[in-house]
Amino acid sequence: MKTLHTLSAAVSTAWVVALPPAAQAQSAIDGVKTAQATVAASDMTDGEVRQVDVEGGKLTLKHGEIKNLDMPGMTMVFVAKDKALLETLKAGDTVKFKAINDGGKFTVTDIQPVR
Repeated sequence: MKTLHTLSAAVSTAWVVALPPAAQAQSAIDGVKTAQATVAASDMTDGEVRQVDVEGGKLTLKHGEIKNLDMPGMTMVFVAKDKALLETLKAGDTVKFKAINDGGKFTVTDIQPVR
């Protein structure tokens, strides 16, 4: 059994070494991008849009726990970092969003509809 494991490891190592440097670099970049996407998705909070005030730059969200703010789920008003984030939203939309505490104002920095 040890011989089979050693042979398998040698073949795996040989395969990696046989890849051209550009392919090895692209593989590493792809791995980093995947990890970043996973972390970014885990930073997003589930929510439901209750009200949108594009002109005022505010939205009311019923949301789950916001881990980075150590905040339990509730319904509350947020300020939008950019009013353009609100233009396509309407009450009843299911979303994933990121929020920060910006000097005492809970601010949505990114929001994506869930399809």
